[in-house]
Amino acid sequence: MNLELKHITKYFDKQLVLNDVCFEEEITSLAVIGPSGGGKSTMLRIIGGLIPPTNGSLYIDNKEITFDKESLLEYHKQIGFVFQANGLFEHFTASENVTLPLMQTCKISKKEALKTSDELFERFGLYEERDKYPVQLSGGQQQRVSIARAIAMKPSLILLDEPTSALDPEYTTEVLDMLRELQKEGLKTIIVTHEMGFAKNACDMVVFLDKQKIIEASNSDDFFKHPKTPELKQFLDMVLEWKI
Repeated sequence: MNLELKHITKYFDKQLVLNDVCFEEEITSLAVIGPSGGGKSTMLRIIGGLIPPTNGSLYIDNKEITFDKESLLEYHKQIGFVFQANGLFEHFTASENVTLPLMQTCKISKKEALKTSDELFERFGLYEERDKYPVQLSGGQQQRVSIARAIAMKPSLILLDEPTSALDPEYTTEVLDMLRELQKEGLKTIIVTHEMGFAKNACDMVVFLDKQKIIEASNSDDFFKHPKTPELKQFLDMVLEWKI
């Protein structure tokens, strides 16, 4: 999938959040890292068509994504979303969280939606939890349900915004293992993450975003072994200092 950002700028009121961001690459699995407040989540939401840029253009496979309502309805059918707060409907069971979007958005039958949901829950070790409500699930289980819901729509791209930041280490491992399995099967992903090991070992390319712009981007091996800019070197020294 070819992703191109052309001079993307974003203001919220008068606050500059992204400043003339340019990027073009064929992506399969892309990690976006950087300090808080650098614009990572905003860039992800623009790529997902959730918010429009103030200026600039977004292209997927050389087709410009326009931000009118009708165009976005079609575009969103191709995109899966998973966010830091899992976004599950608390008054629906895990199964209903997966089946209802399938029935309402994709207009498939309840029987077919249940079949899809059950297959995903069986695959990801959630089958016994399918009739539980989100409050009855662990954090890792909730995020796995969120990912199952996203991929149930058969998207061409899934966007994840810090999906493990609120999780304990054992639940983080559950979610990252699930994501790596999906990536190996060819699902294209863009993930904003603070998990440097996942960015290095499970993503083909890494982007470093700081001070509202992309400072550096390269394949994951070169990115961590041979950082080119002082900003990235300083950031990696800081985040990796206490890693075992």
